[in-house]
Amino acid sequence: MAEPDLEAVDYVRDLFAASAKYADISWNESRAEPRWLGMDTSTCAVAINPSHFHNQGADEFERFLTGAASRGEPALIIATMGNADDDGYRSVFGPYTASVHFRNFTGSIGGKRLPTGADISLAPDLDAADRDLGLRLRNRPASAPWWAMALQSIGIEGPQGTTVHEPDGELVPILVDSLGEPVVARWTPIDRQEIWYVIPDAVDWNTVVDWIVQKALPEHVPAALRRVRSQHSIDVDLETPAETKARAALEELERRYIDDKARLQTDLEQAQQEAEPVRTGLLYGTGRELEVAVAVVLRAAGFTVTELDAELGTKSADLLAVLDQETCLIEVKAASGAAPEKLVSYLQRHLEKWPQLRPDQPVTCSALVVNHQHRLDPAQRPTEVYQHNQHKEFVDALTFPVLATGQLFDWWRAQDWPAVRTAVLGRPQPSQPSKPAMVQSTATSPRQRRRWFRSGGGNPA
Repeated sequence: MAEPDLEAVDYVRDLFAASAKYADISWNESRAEPRWLGMDTSTCAVAINPSHFHNQGADEFERFLTGAASRGEPALIIATMGNADDDGYRSVFGPYTASVHFRNFTGSIGGKRLPTGADISLAPDLDAADRDLGLRLRNRPASAPWWAMALQSIGIEGPQGTTVHEPDGELVPILVDSLGEPVVARWTPIDRQEIWYVIPDAVDWNTVVDWIVQKALPEHVPAALRRVRSQHSIDVDLETPAETKARAALEELERRYIDDKARLQTDLEQAQQEAEPVRTGLLYGTGRELEVAVAVVLRAAGFTVTELDAELGTKSADLLAVLDQETCLIEVKAASGAAPEKLVSYLQRHLEKWPQLRPDQPVTCSALVVNHQHRLDPAQRPTEVYQHNQHKEFVDALTFPVLATGQLFDWWRAQDWPAVRTAVLGRPQPSQPSKPAMVQSTATSPRQRRRWFRSGGGNPA
């Protein structure tokens, strides 16, 4: 048997590796035809991750650039930053652990991997093609990696010493992190003969190829689409008035959609940022985090709230809530499991000490707020802090309401402020109509009224 041709083996292996990376792309659906290593690339419209190294794609890259220049077209290049599978390597020489090199190594774009869950947003003032790419890539899974990018110089050792190549051109951010550093960007050299889009590794290449055909080529290399009579090619000089009118209306609709989606996305993110501290505090918080969340809900319900720990320390309850003529002392507690009965004693002790601390401000009501079973999913937690069938005598002896933070959260989420005020004060407000059952409760024995509030059993108003 003849010895294998090692160069041929290497060539086949490299060819397979290059094609396997993009094996899931539906080229036919995008009406695109790929060219691989060893194939003529001079007529290609775009290069994806071209190589600068000999026998690894440098010749194909050079033919692609020469072909674009001969047609007077910019060379459109898509390059990925970083390696999603290599998250352990960190350089001791600087933060940039990944790079995209320019032609002939005249400079590069360095990338530093960001922590998981980085806050990514659209850069301002983007054109339609760049904005579309940004929106597509911003919708990647939350676990997908990002690299913050910056232009970097390159030093090359030679007979005369080290030659440093400073990168020229402009790096335009498309997506940025919370510090404003680009994580998706477009780079164009001074001569404008190349247009590089640098995107993170681990993308859906079907989405990227679809963007190339529908947005990037019409924007940057429209002649490439006209040559193949692509449906995405638009020659406005040959349009009828009806086509021009319809196309303009469609483009305006797309612009409005993009703007509206970006605005609504911003509104959603802002609403989430405002809601998350309260949601997390009420449902999972302990200590100071829980107290702050309860205070936010009480203020939203109309109470004037004083955080007593800052003024009186731990010798008093956590919050003082004032509404009209009512002054309520609020104790806030958390329990990872079932709430122990001793939590009630904290509020009872503070009520006894209050006249000594603020003799000029007597309290008229009080409440214990408990985040119980906070290690469980909220849907699995008992509605009541102290279930009456398990703590009957204890519950019947209570003289103030015990409120579950889960119920407080439901009222806050629904903006049901009368329910919050009613639960804290122990009775409905004069301005709020009451259900007949609640009227009967307040008109009968104090024990019946206390039992309703201890159970946390819903909104009576």
